[in-house]
Amino acid sequence: MMTDYQTLGKQLFSLVHSVPHRIANLANAAALLYHTMEGLNWAGFYLLENGILVLGPFQGKHACIEIPVGCGVCGTAVSEDRTQLVHDVHQFPGHIACDSASNSEIVVPIHMGGQIVGVLDIDSPHIGRFTEEDRTGLEEFVRILEAEVWGK
Repeated sequence: MMTDYQTLGKQLFSLVHSVPHRIANLANAAALLYHTMEGLNWAGFYLLENGILVLGPFQGKHACIEIPVGCGVCGTAVSEDRTQLVHDVHQFPGHIACDSASNSEIVVPIHMGGQIVGVLDIDSPHIGRFTEEDRTGLEEFVRILEAEVWGK
């Protein structure tokens, strides 16, 4: 399940460059990921509001609406301020099962002005779906969002 992250980054840039609507940009970014990457069952964003991650634009089944910082994979990504690449979510302490079909997950923090403003969250029904290549590619994907969506 290889993803061409160079092309994906170019596609994202084309979608969001000079578009002043953050929620619309995140909706398109979620759709791009969901329909480009293989083996996903959820791709989207949680946005930090008053110390709680709140569901943002996504593709996939329904999802948890609020996630406290420090809880689950998303909350851990925020509390540790680092990408969480989880081979098997059932082995992750405190995993929040918004969708019981999810078996692996990757979550990348999003920053503005040095502060976390949200996370990119991607789930798969396949154990071990995400790799170090995915980590690097998705961190670059988020850098484009930070520059184009939050940086202006």
